[in-house]
This record gives sequence, C-alpha cells and structure tokens, in this order.
Amino acid sequence: MIPNDLDAFLMPFSANRAFKSNPRLVVGGKGMVLKSSDGRDVLDGMSGLWCVNLGHGREEIADALRAQALDLDYVPSYQVAHPKAFELANRLLEILPQGGQKEGQNSAFTNVFFANSGSEAVESALKIAMAYHYSKGEGRRTRLIGRARGFHGSGFAGTSVGGVAANRKQFGNMLPEVDHLPHTLNIAEAAFSKGQPVWGAHLADELENIIQLHGAHTIAAVIIEPMSGAGGVIPPPQGYLKKLRDICTRHGVLLIFDEVITAFGRAGAATASEKLGIQPDLICLAKGLTNGTVPMGAVAISAEVHKALMTGPENSIEFFHGYTYSGHPVASAAGLAVLDIAKNEGLFDRAAELAPYFEEAVHSLKGAPNVIDIRNFGLAAGVELEPRGGVPGARGFDVFRGCFEHGILSRVTGDILALAPAMIAEKTHIDQLVETLGRVIRSTD
Repeated sequence: MIPNDLDAFLMPFSANRAFKSNPRLVVGGKGMVLKSSDGRDVLDGMSGLWCVNLGHGREEIADALRAQALDLDYVPSYQVAHPKAFELANRLLEILPQGGQKEGQNSAFTNVFFANSGSEAVESALKIAMAYHYSKGEGRRTRLIGRARGFHGSGFAGTSVGGVAANRKQFGNMLPEVDHLPHTLNIAEAAFSKGQPVWGAHLADELENIIQLHGAHTIAAVIIEPMSGAGGVIPPPQGYLKKLRDICTRHGVLLIFDEVITAFGRAGAATASEKLGIQPDLICLAKGLTNGTVPMGAVAISAEVHKALMTGPENSIEFFHGYTYSGHPVASAAGLAVLDIAKNEGLFDRAAELAPYFEEAVHSLKGAPNVIDIRNFGLAAGVELEPRGGVPGARGFDVFRGCFEHGILSRVTGDILALAPAMIAEKTHIDQLVETLGRVIRSTD
C-alpha cells in the first residue's frame, strides 16, 4: 500500500525528489527481513540504521511497550520520577567498562543521564563536560575538540564538533571555540586493512598541538567515535585511542566516546570501550539502546565527573539541563527488554563470534570493479568505490539503489556502501548480503 501523496513529509538526509519519483517504501519487518510495499522481501543489512541489533518485530519488546503504556504512559523526570528509569540506569552500569569493581558496583561509571536520541546524548555530554569544569572552578575550559569525518548528530553542538562537511555547509556559523583532529583514514597507507589498521596512531599527536596552541586551561573535552560510522566505517588505528586517552589525562581534558553506533554489540562487546580496553570519561549511547523501537539516548558518567557536579545545597539543582522525555517510562521499558534479550540470548558474545566470518566475507569483494578499499570493525563494514569523474557519490547511490532493488538494504555515504547486520544474523544472511552487493557493484558502471 502506497500513500497517495508523498510530498508532505520532508525526509531527513534524503534525496527527497529522487525518492518520491521512485519510492522505496517498507511496510513490515520480522527478524532479518523487511517487507517492501510491493510485497518483496528485503534483507536488512543495516540493522535499520545501526540500531535494530536484535532483529525486527521482537515480541518481548512490543509486550513491554504495551504494558508500560497502559500502566504509566508518562511522568516527567523533573523533581519526580518513575522506577524503571532508575532500573535501566543501574542495568546499563552493569554492562559498562568496570575500571576496577568495588563491592559489585561500577566504580568507573556511576551514573546515567537520559535523553531522546544520539544527537541529544551528544549535546548533553558536551554540557556535562563544561559543567564539570565549571564546578571545579575552571570555567574557562569551554573549547571542544572533535574530529574530521566525525558525526555526532544533528544539533548545533553535535554538528559543530562533527566533521562531515556536507552536514555543515547549509547552516552558517556553528559554535565558536571548536577545533578538529585529523581523521585517520588513509587509503594509500592502509587500504583493505582487516579490523584496526596498523598505520595511523601518530595522528593522535595532533591533539598535543591543539592543546599547546590554545592552552589546556581553555579545553573542556575531546569527543570522537571509536569507529567513525557515518564518516565511512573508519576503525581506529592500533594504539590511537590509547594515545588520545593518555594526552587527555595528562592535560585534564575529558574524553568523550560517542558510542551511539558501536555500543550494544556492534563492536563485539557491550561497548567499543570494553572491546578496545580504553576508559573514556563519558559515553554517549542511543540506537541499539531500545532496538530502534522508540527514541532514547543516554550519557554514561564517570564517578569523578558526577562527584564534581554534586555541589551546593542539597535542595538545589546540580545540572541545569534536561528534556521533557528524559527517562520516558515507555522508552525505559524498551531498554530493559533489550538488555534482557541480549543477556538471555548471549548476543554480544554472538556478535563477537560472527565478526571474523563477516570480515572474511566482506573482504572477498577486494578486486571487484571500482572497489578501492574495504574496512571493517566488529559487525560493521564499509566498501569504498572509486568516484565517477566529476560526479562523486553517483556510483555509490546507484549501487545502493540497485541493492534495494535486488533485495538487500545497505547504507550509502558518498561512494561508500556500509553493511551492519543484526546480531541475530546467520552466516547465510551474511553470504546473501555480500553476494548481492558484489553482484550489483559488478553490474554498475
């Protein structure tokens, strides 16, 4: 069934006119398979948009949503609250990097702030970082450092620290006092690396140069994705994140990991922080947090940062920030159901076990026409194509469109095709995704 008029909806990050002349409408989904409006099965190779990690149509989540909506559909989190938000916060702490447990509690991350998306999680984390320094009497620490090709959502702060040029050019000036580290992608040096490339750790040294330029006393935080997703599936070079962590610690700068994509199994663990053994000060979460069923984001806060915020009289507000739907009851119920499923079915471990097969499968496309690089990290991969002369992005979009027509959902950014299957995927699903992508690449000019 196709709506009579598609014009009313201004679609985000989409070629609206091209889409509406030849729409790709999805009307159902179960497990790994979507159902198109013309009745075709489409294998979901992107977990929706990096978020449906447990597969579509999970009855446990749907039941939790319905039950919570009937029990309590909404109550604010301003000076009142409901139990499930606290329960979810505690359950999230259980899966975060431990950093030295004490008496069964997570001594690295002790608190969670809830938002409604990855964009809002990033905005919240940046404000937490500034509030932390202000509470310590270092209110001049307001400068933020992002990274080229980084994506941190669509808010003004997230766009400012982000480094995707197309996301910025329509909107004039962004936030002041923002710098960017260089990205770590270098096809000449590290093409077709499997997992983390050997080349590139030295690029972290640019952080020292930025700190020396402005002075550590002016810098609040560095925010990066452990793996750049929207920037083209760019895994971190070996040793790169540790160098960033050491530099930040040395200069009293907070390190924020944007794990909106990499958390909840995508990296082959609960978080990329855990998988890579790096302890940031704040972690941004979203997407897989509710399996894409309802909007929710979160910020995991380290013990040191939270302690600094807890100042002033006990009846005073410690952090002047929040959202109408922070810790929403229905979203909290969804998050708890997701954590139950992931634990009961061992899906984080399953993702780690499936990752090597996925790696070998996607790298089998090396040598296909116009393929100039393949990158992978956990259950995420990017296949980069040589741009057509004078029309960058055209070949990638044609391949994306061809994949959908041939029964798989991928994602395209410029001339990079991404795959990120759900953790419930079977090897046969991976085979189908890679075989179809390869066939479409070979048939595209």
